[in-house]
Amino acid sequence: MPFRLSRSMLTPLIIATALFMENMDATVIATSLPAIAVDLGVDPIALKLALTSYLVSLAVFIPVSGWMADRFGARRVFRAAIVVFSAGSLLCAFSHSLEGFVLARFLQGIGGAMMVPVGKLVILRTTAKEELVRAMSYLTIPALLGPVVGPPLGGFISTYFHWRWIFLINLPIGLLGLVLAGRYIENLRDDKVPPLDWMGFALTGLGLSLAMLGLATEGKHMLSVGWSSVLAITGGLLLAVYPWHARRHPHPLLDLSLLRIPTFHASLIGGFLFRVGMGSTPFLLPLMLQLGFGLTPFQSGLLTCSTALGAMFMKTIVGHVLQRFGFRQVLLVNSLLCGLSFAGYGLFDAHSPHWLMLATFLLGGCMRSLQFTSLNAIAFADINHGGMSHASTLSSVAMQLASGLGVTVAAFALQGIARIQAHATLQVSDFSWSFVIMGVLAMLSALQFRRLHPHAGAALARPAANEG
Repeated sequence: MPFRLSRSMLTPLIIATALFMENMDATVIATSLPAIAVDLGVDPIALKLALTSYLVSLAVFIPVSGWMADRFGARRVFRAAIVVFSAGSLLCAFSHSLEGFVLARFLQGIGGAMMVPVGKLVILRTTAKEELVRAMSYLTIPALLGPVVGPPLGGFISTYFHWRWIFLINLPIGLLGLVLAGRYIENLRDDKVPPLDWMGFALTGLGLSLAMLGLATEGKHMLSVGWSSVLAITGGLLLAVYPWHARRHPHPLLDLSLLRIPTFHASLIGGFLFRVGMGSTPFLLPLMLQLGFGLTPFQSGLLTCSTALGAMFMKTIVGHVLQRFGFRQVLLVNSLLCGLSFAGYGLFDAHSPHWLMLATFLLGGCMRSLQFTSLNAIAFADINHGGMSHASTLSSVAMQLASGLGVTVAAFALQGIARIQAHATLQVSDFSWSFVIMGVLAMLSALQFRRLHPHAGAALARPAANEG
């Protein structure tokens, strides 16, 4: 009898394939940054804009993705997201300037922002409760395999072919997802959709975009010092107005009142600091291995994928660790250990044994996975059912913004240290001190976790295993 997939199994697999395309793309580009910089004729540090523009685009458009799915239909929005992401990939492949590449990455981010939340929404609304665990487990496949496959794949393509193929391989995957989604995914929509908070979207969208663009350009890449300052200040002022607006709107885009809940506050604020520090990993690590140690992109990718393998292993035991020690102790102690291990990356040099680097990256991946999983679980420990959607949105925005800011801060640190040490080109010591700075920043998150109640999150029988 031929094996046939039911619709309840096929829908999650289609969505998981699209998410795999997005997850893999995000990790592939990090390994290929030095090769892209050479081809575009720019400073490798300038390509922080390519990473931050994508993450900021996610932060800007994630809040409206759920509303768009309810208003226009989940299938229509999901397919549109695939088209936008694929179009951004095509533009990335044919970019010949820093400006064009950054804009193409921002377009990719718009598609990515729609794919993830809308895909999860489709599964939640079309899957029977008894099959929900199996269906949602399919969505963990992209999160787990993307960071494992991405670095060595990106390194292999950049070393033996050309980095532009990194983005072209998204096209056939996107086309397949587009056809299958049109055939098998239902066009779910809601007839009672509250009006979108357009003012809130304008304040947060423009505020985040302008502030991050101003900080990332810093008067050295694409824009002058004056324009960078104007953009950063303008963006900051728009963001400062948003809390005033949110208190007066019946359906605010981002519900900041959730920050009054201690566990959510600790997860969001402490997690933000931690993710700023750890968010520099895909930027600093490949640059150090390739520019500092002289490794090829493929060698670099093979080493850095070990962090994802460590994360996969930790997911098998994270529930037991949290049940044994509790959220407060795990978050507090592990944030310090993560910061120390990250600073320890700076002790390596070009002569360090690869097996030692591999083991250290593997251990670092384990500890970061434990922290991310704990943060994601404790965030929703005391959120009622009605507030889950707003809490998930606010948490997702903070997560993406922190990762983008981490790349920007790391670039500031790297340039500042190189300037202090009078290095015309980046040296190993520049990276060493940058890892120390970002590690200390991650350790500062422990100040937030100290405020948690000793039994915070105890009601969670088994923490969610979502990476972030």
